[in-house]
Amino acid sequence: MFLDIAMPLATGAEILGDIKRWSPHTRVLVFTGVLAPGLLASVMQSGADAIFAKTAPADVAVQKLPMILRGGHYIAPELAEAISQGEATPELTSRERQTLTMIVTGKSNKEMARVLNISPKTVEKHRTNLMRKLDVHSAAELLARAVRDGLITTS
Repeated sequence: MFLDIAMPLATGAEILGDIKRWSPHTRVLVFTGVLAPGLLASVMQSGADAIFAKTAPADVAVQKLPMILRGGHYIAPELAEAISQGEATPELTSRERQTLTMIVTGKSNKEMARVLNISPKTVEKHRTNLMRKLDVHSAAELLARAVRDGLITTS
């Protein structure tokens, strides 16, 4: 199975965790343009069998595929380097990720509460937790950190 880790409303790590939980023998190859160390490490911990950079030539994946199908693992050298040099990204709950995505799209707490079927006070608690976990103090800093760490995509 092929997977991209940059998706709206969920991360590849979350999807990968579900895939491995429901079908542990499925081999999952991740292709990414994200260089966020914490997110890449999370994908590896979630059970990725291989992580390739989207910028790599296609023949790299073709060459590594037989080894991966036999149970081997592969991580592109530039991605391994990014993981080893980076700081860890705090783990966010799925509700915090949903809240973050809606903050980025400019939704108010009241709008988020309606969509998530929770109270505006609970939305504010998720927002506060996000800012604490990511060590930011404004919505602008929250957005910048989320993009930098690959928690959201800008496309």
